[in-house]
Amino acid sequence: MDTDPIDTDYFLLDDRITDEDRAVQKQVRAFVDSEILPIINDYWERAEFPHELVRGFADLGIVGTTINGYGCPGLSPMAAGLIAMELGRGDGSMNTFFGVHSGLAMGSVHILGDEEQKQRWLPPMAGMEKIGAFALTEPEHGSDSVALETSARLDGDHYVINGAKRWIGNASFADIVVIWARDEADEQVKAFILEKNADGTYPDGYRADVITGKIGKRAILQADITLSNLRIPKANLLAGATSFRDATRVLTATRNSASWESVGHAMAAYEAAADHARTRVQFGKPIGSFQLVQNKLANMLAEMTAMQLMCFRVAELGQTSQLTGNMASLAKMHTAKKARWICSEARDMLGGNGLLLDRHVARHMTDMEVVSTYEGTDSIQSLLVGRDITGFSAFK
Repeated sequence: MDTDPIDTDYFLLDDRITDEDRAVQKQVRAFVDSEILPIINDYWERAEFPHELVRGFADLGIVGTTINGYGCPGLSPMAAGLIAMELGRGDGSMNTFFGVHSGLAMGSVHILGDEEQKQRWLPPMAGMEKIGAFALTEPEHGSDSVALETSARLDGDHYVINGAKRWIGNASFADIVVIWARDEADEQVKAFILEKNADGTYPDGYRADVITGKIGKRAILQADITLSNLRIPKANLLAGATSFRDATRVLTATRNSASWESVGHAMAAYEAAADHARTRVQFGKPIGSFQLVQNKLANMLAEMTAMQLMCFRVAELGQTSQLTGNMASLAKMHTAKKARWICSEARDMLGGNGLLLDRHVARHMTDMEVVSTYEGTDSIQSLLVGRDITGFSAFK
């Protein structure tokens, strides 16, 4: 039997990575292989979050990724992408946990906060002493989150927040929650920082109920949030958050993570399928010797390589500040679609064994169902790109 490693870098893209970025990638892969993979199936099956991994994330020195200062590493866009890819190759739930905290929550503070707010919140978040969440999506407003109904009313030196949020990762245990609400005074969408009390409890008016019954990303706790006359200090309004366009700025900055994560899921599924093809014997010989199996693997590899090329180019454009929101949308649309297909083909190739958690493929397949939805569904991404192509908006 062929025991050579499965090659997932067919076009030698590793040659384009700097030594510094490669070191980060190897460090994260080692963490995934030694700390995440040995335990994640049990937590995934029980729909529980592995809190013991949080310290390990902090020790990696990658929290905050591209943010400079405030205890953050100031990594390149390429390194940030490779982190998401390696975490996705291990487990999507852990990538979502990291992305919500390091990307969406910390990104909101870094992009929209004033200097005092950055100094106040970013250092403890960089050390994962305080975990963040990002509350934008609502029960009735997902793709059209611009129409959010959560309200904020200034009352003295506090804002009073009322409304509901849904699918909010980390919200049941986060120390800092970025809550997006519409200011009644000017009807503009703004971001408010909720902090836990000194005793570790949440302020009155904040309730987070973990959503159960998910078929994917089961090890990341996502919650329904109820906000009932929640009082947040006026000083906790992010200074640079003045309209929904500012929420879009944060989402655009983090959308690439979903594309890179898709590559990671595809890599894991392809590796499992190729290994199975080499070792599974049917009709007296390895199934990898059959034409149909070889055709499947070749097409999986081709699509995965195209995804890698797209993400590498996105990282390069990000490094030179040339990346646009529409470029990010095109990448997310394409990579999510192709990763779903690769995971499905891998599950099929493994037969009944593909349904078992210890083969990992089913976990990646169902997690990709989630990736295709968050950070904008494939359909919404296509309409953003379509608007750029034609000049006509399909949105109201």
